[in-house]
Amino acid sequence: MAWIYLLIAGVCEVIWAVAMKESNGFSKLWPTVVTAVGMAISIWFLALAMRTLPLGTAYTIWTGIGAIGSFVIGILWMHEPATAMRLLAAALIISGLVLMKVATPH
Repeated sequence: MAWIYLLIAGVCEVIWAVAMKESNGFSKLWPTVVTAVGMAISIWFLALAMRTLPLGTAYTIWTGIGAIGSFVIGILWMHEPATAMRLLAAALIISGLVLMKVATPH
């Protein structure tokens, strides 16, 4: 269950990060509300995952899901550049996440 909790936490991190961008510096009400609620849910599920997963693993994968998810949303929805260097950096992050998962005995 810890890995499912961690996945939910990571997805919620992407949601709050996108909502924060859309809030325009917290000047728009609903994106600001989604940001706050998304943060709370994300941290709650991260805490649940940390009951059994090591801190380093849980936190690294949580931030990695958030980073890669936000990166993909940025490219697909916000038309941010998908340069070779940015794609390589994302691939390195993903490879690090896979290695962290493989190296964790849970």
